[in-house]
Amino acid sequence: MSRDGRRADELRSIEMIPGFVEQADGSVLISFGRTRVLCTATVGEGVPRWLAGSGRGWLTAEYGMLPASTGVRTEREASSGKQKGRTVEIQRLVGRSLRAAYEMETLGERTVWLDCDVLQADGGTRTTAITGAWVALALAATKHGLPAPAAIVSAVSVGIVDGEPLLDLDYTEDAAAEVDMNVVMTGDGRLIEIQATAERVPFSRAALDRLVDLAAGGIAEISRRQQEVIS
Repeated sequence: MSRDGRRADELRSIEMIPGFVEQADGSVLISFGRTRVLCTATVGEGVPRWLAGSGRGWLTAEYGMLPASTGVRTEREASSGKQKGRTVEIQRLVGRSLRAAYEMETLGERTVWLDCDVLQADGGTRTTAITGAWVALALAATKHGLPAPAAIVSAVSVGIVDGEPLLDLDYTEDAAAEVDMNVVMTGDGRLIEIQATAERVPFSRAALDRLVDLAAGGIAEISRRQQEVIS
């Protein structure tokens, strides 16, 4: 059982509010428990120079945390003149996760920018951002008459806490985890990316398989909710 009383295989409460930003081509305010991320999608003409003339589109992401999102104000990265390594790593993860399930040829020479801003952080901000970015992308595609993403993309964290596998870790659970893992999958159960770290001691292949299975169960429910939001 999780520390907030959930079953070990139970997700935190999920809320998705589509169209949260009126000016965006697609947007959603997504919450997993106390973690809240605002995701927007903007479609623009043109592609990076290295894609010009190819007939293919591009999809890229930016990620950031508001100064008060963690309870103790942190300086905006723009103030220091550069992004932190964690920020760069996460926005690259968001971008490649979404590109894995969208056929770039169907975009034509257009770019879709996905912006993920963490309003409140309580664990799982990157997985929440990926899940919300897909919703924003799907809504933007509908608005512009573009093909829908070829597959739903969802993400969730899993870990081993106090010796037990646990789904959808909050901050206190993540901080105490012996194993921490983020799983990105399509709605039909195909893997896109796994990020797994032994925080204290190495873990077995059997434990890895068990965690992936746990994540797959959670993602089945998450993808169902995503589909409801865009329908």
